Amino acid sequence: MWKVSPLRLHETRGLLRPERTPGGTRRYSPDDLDRVRRIGRLLTDGLNLTGISMVLDLEEQNTHLLATNQAGRQAQDSWTR
Repeated sequence: MWKVSPLRLHETRGLLRPERTPGGTRRYSPDDLDRVRRIGRLLTDGLNLTGISMVLDLEEQNTHLLATNQAGRQAQDSWTR
């Protein structure tokens, strides 16, 4: 039986996207390592990889929406001054 590295499995499932060197070696950033820890917590909480993918996608969307909302509020504040 072949044993697949969890990091490679997460990458195959699209949960991680580490940078690569020209030789193909994975380079994990601090954000990648935070994401690995988040995946580990979600696995511990009982989610499967499909559920984790959905949670991570929703978290990214939420972060983007919050930033967009904040930018809109700042622009509105500058117009009303």
